[in-house]
Amino acid sequence: MGSTPEIATHAWVLHPDIKTDRSRRSPHDALTEATALANALPGLKVMGEMVVRLPRAHPGKLFGKGKIAELSQLFKAVEVQLVLIDGHVSPVQQRNLEKEWGVKILDRTGLILEIFSDRARTREGVLQVEMAALSYQRTRLVRAWTHLERQRGGLGFVGGPGETQVESDRRAIDIQLVRLQKQLDKVGKTRELHRNARAKVPYPIVALVGYTNSGKSTLFNYMTGAQVFAKDMLFATLDPTMRAVQLPGGMDVIVSDTVGFISELPTELVASFRATLEEVTAAHLVVHIRDIAHPETVDQAKDVESILESLGLSRDVRRIEVWNKTDMLNAEELVALANSVERIENIFMTSALTGAGVSEFLDALSLILTPDKVTSKIKLAFSEGRERAWLFEQGVVVSEQQTVDGFVVQVRWTLRQKKGFNDQHF
Repeated sequence: MGSTPEIATHAWVLHPDIKTDRSRRSPHDALTEATALANALPGLKVMGEMVVRLPRAHPGKLFGKGKIAELSQLFKAVEVQLVLIDGHVSPVQQRNLEKEWGVKILDRTGLILEIFSDRARTREGVLQVEMAALSYQRTRLVRAWTHLERQRGGLGFVGGPGETQVESDRRAIDIQLVRLQKQLDKVGKTRELHRNARAKVPYPIVALVGYTNSGKSTLFNYMTGAQVFAKDMLFATLDPTMRAVQLPGGMDVIVSDTVGFISELPTELVASFRATLEEVTAAHLVVHIRDIAHPETVDQAKDVESILESLGLSRDVRRIEVWNKTDMLNAEELVALANSVERIENIFMTSALTGAGVSEFLDALSLILTPDKVTSKIKLAFSEGRERAWLFEQGVVVSEQQTVDGFVVQVRWTLRQKKGFNDQHF
């Protein structure tokens, strides 16, 4: 017998466009992103979306009486079970709206946590999501939605029976947080051992960062030949994936694909995912991938820079930009972009989907990552034939003179090669 098909939860997306909100974004673009977030979560069927314009947020119910009544009729007509509100909803507002509409309410933070829970694959990722979710639940009031059956995995915010008394009890949550932190510390130590092992490998680390859905994973796949989950979906990648890649010039590098950033990323997640994003702070080069065809690409870039700053990324770490998704632009837009004032040195235009511009970007990576070379003179005795052969194998010999005692070899090499030569036990 086949398995029973999962019944999708009917959802509606609302974006409150509040006049007094200082961080107010384009309501159309914000709603599009919020709907994309909803579509990124399995088990949901988005029945509709709407921008709700508000002069100010009502403290008790967020929306005014008239709008609440209007939306109540709409939700009943299309049998909505879950309303996703793109913004912060206080516990009091959540409780009151759930009573008014007879549906579950999920705010932006709750939705992002659900997606992270669904996508996390590594042990560390799962632990970090659980911690973030508990921190979020700790701020919520008790909700008793026992009539909605659990229909999918995840954190239980969507389609679940609601929090039990134990889960909602702050002391119980604190105990769980301590337990999870201990487990995370153990995983972190293992991760540190891996990082130390990588540090001994003489390969520079290149970290790909960017706003979610900017095409990082597609570019990563193109560069490495790896089949990392890459889809036109927000938060397609949640755990960093690392691969060794040989660049066109022959240089070996380690490329790291990381979780996508997003505006108003929940503070719980910024803190919990700091360890996951340590790959970025340990990188020799950070490549900022931008969806250059997106109407809010400039604002998205600012959000990414803000998060990098909050992670404590040193300004000493070199950064370059890749303007991706050029295949989404027409010929006129491409020419205008290529000649724009904003496009300065170390900005590359690519389409990770078609491969356009990627080879030029990879060539540039080789040049940027090529270490500075120094010239040295080495005296070798006739008996040091293995040392002499090693220098020729490395391709660092500029010239050589034979003397009475042996050879004087002039070499041009990197500091790493020089150290490698000195460390050799021939």
